[in-house]
Amino acid sequence: MKLAGKVAVVTGAAGGIGAAMARRFAQEGAKGVVVADLHEEPLRALAKEIGGLAVACDVGKEVDIVALATRAEERFGPIDVFCSNAGLVREGDEDSSDGDWALNWSVHVMSHVYAARTVVKKMAERGSGYIVNTASAAGLLTSLPSATYAVTKHAAVAFAEWLAITYGDRGVKVSVLCPQAVRTAMIQGREGGSASVDGIIEPEELADCVVRTMDAEKFLILPHPQVLEYLQRKTSDYDRWLAGMRRLRGRSRDA
Repeated sequence: MKLAGKVAVVTGAAGGIGAAMARRFAQEGAKGVVVADLHEEPLRALAKEIGGLAVACDVGKEVDIVALATRAEERFGPIDVFCSNAGLVREGDEDSSDGDWALNWSVHVMSHVYAARTVVKKMAERGSGYIVNTASAAGLLTSLPSATYAVTKHAAVAFAEWLAITYGDRGVKVSVLCPQAVRTAMIQGREGGSASVDGIIEPEELADCVVRTMDAEKFLILPHPQVLEYLQRKTSDYDRWLAGMRRLRGRSRDA
Protein backbone atom coordinates (compact mmCIF):
# COMPACT_ATOMS: atom_id res chain seq x y z
CA MET A 1 0.00 0.00 0.00
CA LYS A 2 1.13 3.50 -0.82
CA LEU A 3 0.41 5.96 1.97
CA ALA A 4 -0.13 9.01 -0.22
CA GLY A 5 -3.72 10.19 0.10
CA LYS A 6 -4.53 7.71 2.87
CA VAL A 7 -6.01 8.29 6.33
CA ALA A 8 -3.89 6.70 9.06
CA VAL A 9 -4.44 6.26 12.79
CA VAL A 10 -1.47 5.56 15.08
CA THR A 11 -1.85 4.72 18.76
CA GLY A 12 0.96 5.00 21.29
CA ALA A 13 2.08 8.03 19.28
CA ALA A 14 3.21 10.47 21.97
CA GLY A 15 6.81 9.37 21.41
CA GLY A 16 9.13 6.63 20.23
CA ILE A 17 7.93 4.21 17.56
CA GLY A 18 4.44 5.66 17.24
CA ALA A 19 5.63 9.23 16.77
CA ALA A 20 8.22 8.14 14.21
CA MET A 21 5.59 6.24 12.20
CA ALA A 22 3.19 9.19 12.30
CA ARG A 23 5.87 11.58 11.04
CA ARG A 24 6.86 9.19 8.27
CA PHE A 25 3.26 8.66 7.17
CA ALA A 26 2.85 12.42 6.94
CA GLN A 27 6.06 12.66 4.90
CA GLU A 28 4.68 9.99 2.57
CA GLY A 29 1.76 12.29 1.78
CA ALA A 30 -1.00 10.80 3.92
CA LYS A 31 -4.27 12.71 3.62
CA GLY A 32 -4.60 12.74 7.39
CA VAL A 33 -2.71 11.29 10.33
CA VAL A 34 -4.53 10.83 13.63
CA VAL A 35 -2.30 10.28 16.65
CA ALA A 36 -3.54 8.81 19.92
CA ASP A 37 -2.04 8.31 23.37
CA LEU A 38 -2.64 8.90 27.06
CA HIS A 39 0.07 11.59 27.15
CA GLU A 40 -1.72 14.59 25.70
CA GLU A 41 0.92 17.35 25.72
CA PRO A 42 3.50 15.67 23.45
CA LEU A 43 0.64 14.26 21.39
CA ARG A 44 -0.76 17.71 20.65
CA ALA A 45 2.72 18.96 19.76
CA LEU A 46 3.17 16.10 17.29
CA ALA A 47 -0.23 16.68 15.70
CA LYS A 48 0.59 20.36 15.23
CA GLU A 49 3.97 19.45 13.69
CA ILE A 50 2.51 17.09 11.08
CA GLY A 51 -0.83 18.79 10.51
CA GLY A 52 -2.72 15.89 12.04
CA LEU A 53 -5.29 15.32 14.76
CA ALA A 54 -4.49 14.42 18.38
CA VAL A 55 -6.96 12.27 20.33
CA ALA A 56 -6.49 11.29 23.97
CA CYS A 57 -7.04 7.55 24.19
CA ASP A 58 -6.65 4.64 26.59
CA VAL A 59 -6.21 1.69 24.21
CA GLY A 60 -7.28 -0.73 26.94
CA LYS A 61 -10.81 0.68 26.79
CA GLU A 62 -12.96 -0.23 23.80
CA VAL A 63 -15.05 2.91 24.17
CA ASP A 64 -11.89 5.01 23.69
CA ILE A 65 -10.93 3.12 20.52
CA VAL A 66 -14.43 3.61 19.10
CA ALA A 67 -14.30 7.32 19.95
CA LEU A 68 -10.84 7.58 18.34
CA ALA A 69 -12.09 6.05 15.09
CA THR A 70 -15.15 8.29 15.11
CA ARG A 71 -13.03 11.42 15.53
CA ALA A 72 -10.70 10.28 12.75
CA GLU A 73 -13.57 9.61 10.34
CA GLU A 74 -15.28 12.91 11.16
CA ARG A 75 -12.07 14.83 10.47
CA PHE A 76 -10.55 13.01 7.49
CA GLY A 77 -12.97 10.33 6.24
CA PRO A 78 -12.72 6.51 6.21
CA ILE A 79 -9.67 5.02 7.92
CA ASP A 80 -7.31 3.34 5.48
CA VAL A 81 -4.54 2.39 7.92
CA PHE A 82 -4.83 1.58 11.62
CA CYS A 83 -1.55 1.14 13.48
CA SER A 84 -2.30 -0.41 16.86
CA ASN A 85 1.02 0.40 18.47
CA ALA A 86 0.70 1.18 22.18
CA GLY A 87 2.78 -0.95 24.53
CA LEU A 88 4.52 -1.22 27.87
CA VAL A 89 7.20 -3.38 29.44
CA ARG A 90 7.63 -4.59 33.00
CA GLU A 91 9.83 -7.39 34.25
CA GLY A 92 7.88 -10.28 35.69
CA ASP A 93 7.37 -14.01 35.97
CA GLU A 94 4.61 -16.45 36.91
CA ASP A 95 4.37 -14.69 40.28
CA SER A 96 3.62 -11.30 38.76
CA SER A 97 0.42 -9.88 40.15
CA ASP A 98 -2.90 -10.53 38.47
CA GLY A 99 -3.02 -6.79 37.90
CA ASP A 100 0.21 -6.84 35.89
CA TRP A 101 -0.96 -9.81 33.85
CA ALA A 102 -4.28 -8.07 33.17
CA LEU A 103 -2.59 -4.79 32.23
CA ASN A 104 -0.28 -6.51 29.74
CA TRP A 105 -3.22 -8.43 28.26
CA SER A 106 -5.27 -5.26 27.95
CA VAL A 107 -2.57 -3.17 26.25
CA HIS A 108 -0.86 -5.83 24.12
CA VAL A 109 -3.83 -7.95 23.06
CA MET A 110 -7.25 -6.45 23.70
CA SER A 111 -6.21 -3.10 22.21
CA HIS A 112 -5.68 -4.93 18.89
CA VAL A 113 -9.01 -6.71 19.28
CA TYR A 114 -10.83 -3.43 19.94
CA ALA A 115 -9.18 -1.81 16.93
CA ALA A 116 -10.16 -4.71 14.68
CA ARG A 117 -13.75 -4.70 15.96
CA THR A 118 -13.95 -1.01 15.14
CA VAL A 119 -12.40 -0.81 11.67
CA VAL A 120 -11.77 -4.17 9.97
CA LYS A 121 -15.32 -4.90 8.75
CA LYS A 122 -15.59 -1.41 7.27
CA MET A 123 -12.31 -2.00 5.47
CA ALA A 124 -13.52 -5.37 4.19
CA GLU A 125 -16.76 -3.81 2.91
CA ARG A 126 -14.70 -1.25 0.95
CA GLY A 127 -12.32 -3.96 -0.22
CA SER A 128 -9.24 -2.15 1.04
CA GLY A 129 -7.45 -1.26 4.25
CA TYR A 130 -4.36 -2.00 6.27
CA ILE A 131 -3.93 -3.12 9.87
CA VAL A 132 -0.47 -2.82 11.44
CA ASN A 133 -0.25 -4.35 14.91
CA THR A 134 2.90 -3.74 16.93
CA ALA A 135 4.10 -6.86 18.72
CA SER A 136 7.82 -7.49 19.27
CA ALA A 137 10.54 -9.96 18.39
CA ALA A 138 9.53 -11.34 21.80
CA GLY A 139 6.26 -12.40 20.17
CA LEU A 140 8.15 -14.63 17.75
CA LEU A 141 10.98 -15.68 20.10
CA THR A 142 10.59 -14.80 23.78
CA SER A 143 11.51 -12.25 26.44
CA LEU A 144 13.93 -13.46 29.09
CA PRO A 145 13.15 -10.77 31.69
CA SER A 146 9.37 -10.81 31.41
CA ALA A 147 6.83 -13.61 31.12
CA THR A 148 3.96 -11.11 31.00
CA TYR A 149 5.54 -9.37 28.01
CA ALA A 150 6.50 -12.56 26.15
CA VAL A 151 3.12 -14.22 26.55
CA THR A 152 1.02 -11.24 25.52
CA LYS A 153 3.29 -10.38 22.59
CA HIS A 154 2.92 -13.98 21.35
CA ALA A 155 -0.84 -13.49 21.57
CA ALA A 156 -0.54 -10.26 19.58
CA VAL A 157 1.23 -12.11 16.77
CA ALA A 158 -1.39 -14.87 16.85
CA PHE A 159 -4.24 -12.38 16.55
CA ALA A 160 -2.55 -10.63 13.63
CA GLU A 161 -2.16 -14.01 11.92
CA TRP A 162 -5.85 -14.71 12.43
CA LEU A 163 -6.84 -11.34 10.98
CA ALA A 164 -4.59 -11.88 7.94
CA ILE A 165 -6.13 -15.30 7.29
CA THR A 166 -9.71 -14.18 7.88
CA TYR A 167 -9.72 -10.88 5.98
CA GLY A 168 -6.82 -11.15 3.53
CA ASP A 169 -9.06 -12.28 0.66
CA ARG A 170 -11.38 -9.34 1.29
CA GLY A 171 -8.81 -6.66 0.57
CA VAL A 172 -7.58 -6.07 4.12
CA LYS A 173 -3.81 -6.28 4.48
CA VAL A 174 -2.32 -7.11 7.87
CA SER A 175 1.24 -6.74 9.12
CA VAL A 176 2.75 -7.36 12.52
CA LEU A 177 5.71 -5.27 13.66
CA CYS A 178 8.32 -7.35 15.53
CA PRO A 179 11.43 -5.31 16.36
CA GLN A 180 14.17 -6.01 18.83
CA ALA A 181 15.65 -3.02 20.68
CA VAL A 182 14.61 0.45 19.51
CA ARG A 183 15.92 3.62 21.11
CA THR A 184 12.81 4.65 23.02
CA ALA A 185 11.87 5.24 26.64
CA MET A 186 10.91 1.56 26.93
CA ILE A 187 14.52 0.36 26.80
CA GLN A 188 16.06 2.93 29.14
CA GLY A 189 18.06 0.99 31.70
CA ARG A 190 17.80 -2.20 29.60
CA GLU A 191 20.33 -1.31 26.88
CA GLY A 192 22.50 -4.34 27.66
CA GLY A 193 19.68 -6.86 27.62
CA SER A 194 19.15 -9.75 25.25
CA ALA A 195 16.92 -7.65 22.98
CA SER A 196 19.93 -5.44 22.21
CA VAL A 197 22.15 -8.28 20.97
CA ASP A 198 21.78 -7.11 17.36
CA GLY A 199 22.06 -3.43 18.16
CA ILE A 200 19.65 -0.66 19.05
CA ILE A 201 18.02 1.04 16.07
CA GLU A 202 16.51 4.50 15.92
CA PRO A 203 12.72 4.92 15.66
CA GLU A 204 13.19 6.58 12.28
CA GLU A 205 14.92 3.45 10.94
CA LEU A 206 12.00 1.38 12.14
CA ALA A 207 9.51 3.73 10.46
CA ASP A 208 11.42 3.33 7.18
CA CYS A 209 11.08 -0.44 7.51
CA VAL A 210 7.35 -0.15 8.23
CA VAL A 211 6.76 1.90 5.07
CA ARG A 212 8.83 -0.46 2.91
CA THR A 213 7.04 -3.53 4.25
CA MET A 214 3.60 -1.97 3.83
CA ASP A 215 4.53 -1.11 0.26
CA ALA A 216 5.42 -4.78 -0.31
CA GLU A 217 2.36 -5.90 1.70
CA LYS A 218 4.30 -8.48 3.68
CA PHE A 219 3.05 -9.86 7.00
CA LEU A 220 6.22 -9.69 9.11
CA ILE A 221 7.77 -6.27 9.64
CA LEU A 222 11.31 -7.03 10.84
CA PRO A 223 13.49 -3.96 11.39
CA HIS A 224 16.10 -6.40 12.72
CA PRO A 225 16.27 -8.95 9.86
CA GLN A 226 18.20 -11.41 12.05
CA VAL A 227 14.93 -12.19 13.82
CA LEU A 228 13.75 -14.25 10.85
CA GLU A 229 16.86 -16.44 11.09
CA TYR A 230 16.31 -16.90 14.83
CA LEU A 231 12.68 -17.83 14.21
CA GLN A 232 13.69 -20.40 11.60
CA ARG A 233 16.19 -21.93 14.02
CA LYS A 234 13.53 -22.06 16.71
CA THR A 235 10.97 -23.86 14.58
CA SER A 236 13.48 -26.24 12.98
CA ASP A 237 14.66 -27.61 16.34
CA TYR A 238 12.64 -26.37 19.29
CA ASP A 239 14.54 -28.28 21.97
CA ARG A 240 17.91 -27.00 20.74
CA TRP A 241 16.51 -23.47 20.70
CA LEU A 242 15.22 -23.81 24.27
CA ALA A 243 18.61 -25.09 25.42
CA GLY A 244 20.31 -22.13 23.76
CA MET A 245 17.94 -19.69 25.43
CA ARG A 246 18.67 -21.27 28.82
CA ARG A 247 22.38 -20.73 28.20
CA LEU A 248 21.71 -17.12 27.22
CA ARG A 249 19.65 -16.63 30.36
CA GLY A 250 22.49 -18.04 32.45
CA ARG A 251 25.01 -15.68 30.89
CA SER A 252 22.66 -12.75 31.50
CA ARG A 253 22.43 -13.63 35.19
CA ASP A 254 26.23 -13.95 35.48
CA ALA A 255 26.89 -10.59 33.80
